[in-house]
Amino acid sequence: MGFRWTRGQDKRQIRAVFALLALLVGWIAGGPAAAATAVRSVAVGDGRIDIRFDGPVGDATGTILPDTRQIAVDIAGVTPGLKTIVGGPVRAVRQLVRGTGTRLVFDLARPAVIGDGGFDADGRRLTLSLQVVDVARFAAASAAGPLSFLSFDFANWTARPKYKVSIPVPPPARGVKLPRVQGDDDRPLVVIDAGHGGVDPGAINPDTGLREKDVTLRIAKAIRDQLLVSGRVRVALTRDDDRYLVLRERFGIARRLHANLFISIHCDSVGSGDASGASVYTLSEVASDKEAARLATRENKADVISGVNLGDAGADVSSILIDLTQRETMNSSANFARLLGREAKPLIPTKANFHRMASLMVLKAPDMPSILFETGYISNPGDAAFLDSREGRDKIAESVTRAVEVHFARQMASK
Repeated sequence: MGFRWTRGQDKRQIRAVFALLALLVGWIAGGPAAAATAVRSVAVGDGRIDIRFDGPVGDATGTILPDTRQIAVDIAGVTPGLKTIVGGPVRAVRQLVRGTGTRLVFDLARPAVIGDGGFDADGRRLTLSLQVVDVARFAAASAAGPLSFLSFDFANWTARPKYKVSIPVPPPARGVKLPRVQGDDDRPLVVIDAGHGGVDPGAINPDTGLREKDVTLRIAKAIRDQLLVSGRVRVALTRDDDRYLVLRERFGIARRLHANLFISIHCDSVGSGDASGASVYTLSEVASDKEAARLATRENKADVISGVNLGDAGADVSSILIDLTQRETMNSSANFARLLGREAKPLIPTKANFHRMASLMVLKAPDMPSILFETGYISNPGDAAFLDSREGRDKIAESVTRAVEVHFARQMASK
């Protein structure tokens, strides 16, 4: 009897030791804080997917599954939840364990893609815009690869970008064909560049699916038409259809045509908020120095500055000449930007701080005044409707035409 009692006491003691060891292991591993974060809810509606978690999440990836009508969102380090609400183009949501995380599979009633998205400040909510598209766009998005949505590095507390997009880009075309120049031969030449194109749609309105590349092309054509009616300049478009051009090809076309002014047309966009209004960018001082140094070290220095061959000049002299030319060009660009602001403000919505400076590749021609015209916010419903209307395009074109006329009239008067 005593033996059986002692043996039972030993068992209880052993169980107590194991319980203590388990508790210690839990403390070492982080205790309750080490418990896996779970998906709290998934809701689809109003053109977006809203995923909430009961703890902070570091990153997620969205993928269009090839050969299916499905979107998969993989979230690392979380466990599946229960609550789901479907709507819009999504007919069902499934939560599956995938490795050390969860895969959410969205079964689509009709083709749709993720436009953009990101985590909130504490990493507990991931919001993705959902856009209904045609079959061709769905297939293109499937081929483009995954979207990565990054929250914060909670271990190091360093901010990461919200998301990044990876799209396969074709190599630049060899010997890009120069576009047709329209207008009288003795007039100055303005080259209008419709931003984005081809595999690069630019910004996309999350509600309507309106693409920047389509809007900029329509605006560029409207500007071309009004400039030609004025009869004061010649005009060429870097693209007059849905084609892809790398940035250097864009201003490279203008330089090969010996353009007197280069205007790149774009639309602004923000992930959230109600930002609106047009703005214009010219090249910053710092960018000028870097580009001048790069150009000065090229082996073939012919036609670097308006057809002047710098081949016999030393590196220091070449750098100075390029720098001086680009500084003069930057001043001319800034003057035109101010003119455009003056003419645009009575006609179209503009930002209070209309003229800005940035290191933008498309503006880096050293010998040609260049601006990047952000005509409005495609992410803002009011701006987007204006930009995609005949009235809006005509007013944008009128503002550019007025500024161009004054710009070249001043140049003629100063000669």
